[in-house]
Amino acid sequence: MIPAVHVLVFDGYADWEPAFALAELRRSGALEVVSLGFGDAPVRSMGGLQVEPDRSLEGLDPATVRLLILPGGDMWEGPYSRTQIEHTLGTLHAAGVPIAAICAATLALARAGLLDDRAHTSNELAHLERAVPEYRGAHQYVDALAVRDRKVITASGLGPIEFAREIFEELQIFSDTDRMVWFQLFKHGRFPDPNAGRHE
Repeated sequence: MIPAVHVLVFDGYADWEPAFALAELRRSGALEVVSLGFGDAPVRSMGGLQVEPDRSLEGLDPATVRLLILPGGDMWEGPYSRTQIEHTLGTLHAAGVPIAAICAATLALARAGLLDDRAHTSNELAHLERAVPEYRGAHQYVDALAVRDRKVITASGLGPIEFAREIFEELQIFSDTDRMVWFQLFKHGRFPDPNAGRHE
């Protein structure tokens, strides 16, 4: 079985945040995308889309996961199945599976200790420090829209396109040149200037 990209879905997940990445992972990367739930009951996204999870977190086999994406949502600020999430994150991390979290989902990575020893970002440093008292990674925080370091990708909720670009680089979707073209198109609405950087 070829490992698939898994994206966690839950009531109120921010459906637009992983959307740029998911579309190209399927279209250009020819990767299967699997929706992952805390159980098998349908959930409704922040935008109102109802999704029935393909699989449950329970018993997830790391060998089937090419990348795990955690979208943001209000859930991360309140009670959720922390033990289940942290077990999954620990198991995947130990198996060398890349993990990508955006917006408030970065709180889950901080709670699991995955941000203490690697470069990362979030909505802001104060957000991590306030919400996760056990967080010890402030010295590794980078003020950027998305950061990738040793198979962990983090992003601000304002950086879904940068988030997608880091995922593409991690999974080697597109060539370096095509990634740049994709980013310029979706971020700035234009092709890169072929004359940029040239001198008379």
